[in-house]
Amino acid sequence: MSMENILYLGGPNIASEIYNKEYANARICGAEKWRKPLAKFLRQPHFIVWDNSDLVTHEVMGGLKNVYAIGAGMVAALTNESATSKSVYFAHCTSEMIFITHLLAEEPEKLAGPLLADTYVTLLKGRNAWYGQMLAKGELSLDMGDSISGKGMIQGVSAVGAFYELLSQPSLNVPHPEENKPVAPVELCPILKTLYKILIRREQSSQAILKALRDETLNDPRERIEIAQTHAFYKPSLLGQP
Repeated sequence: MSMENILYLGGPNIASEIYNKEYANARICGAEKWRKPLAKFLRQPHFIVWDNSDLVTHEVMGGLKNVYAIGAGMVAALTNESATSKSVYFAHCTSEMIFITHLLAEEPEKLAGPLLADTYVTLLKGRNAWYGQMLAKGELSLDMGDSISGKGMIQGVSAVGAFYELLSQPSLNVPHPEENKPVAPVELCPILKTLYKILIRREQSSQAILKALRDETLNDPRERIEIAQTHAFYKPSLLGQP
């Protein structure tokens, strides 16, 4: 399918709250010939839709926010809603999101403004964050699957597997900042690795997400972002592009 015929609609909002006519923003991304007229068509007094050309960044971030929202829910439940723990998690997960996006988009939009707000609200109150909380509290089990009655599909579960497998390919090796050797990109994403072990491999319990926050290397999350921004990381082959 041509990229010209693909559109993305999303933004800093919760679907149920839009339904209740709470004021919200969203973005529609894709080819100009489609996104501009559709933005006007969708716009309502309580639902403002902007148009944007960066389809890939929004699609990637749209998938990643669901991945990391599950971990955010786990952290919230395991720390009794500790604001400090949730903030530490937010710093690490957003640095991983930026790192991953630089592999998939040539000039990705910065994680700021509506993109950052979209991540924030999903980590705060999306169905994926709820799912992470319920798993950590023992009120749901992985054996119940990722389609939950009353909530629908928990998109983040399959996305964890997809991103992990994508970033594990040995052909995508990137330089390790300390060991001076090439490693698969997923090796620089400890939270994604941990979520994969919890949700897909089922090797660890939800408690493992807290250990992933305790960065034994003492590296500032900013360093992961700088690696992505200062190296030729973009891999168009990941999305089947020449």
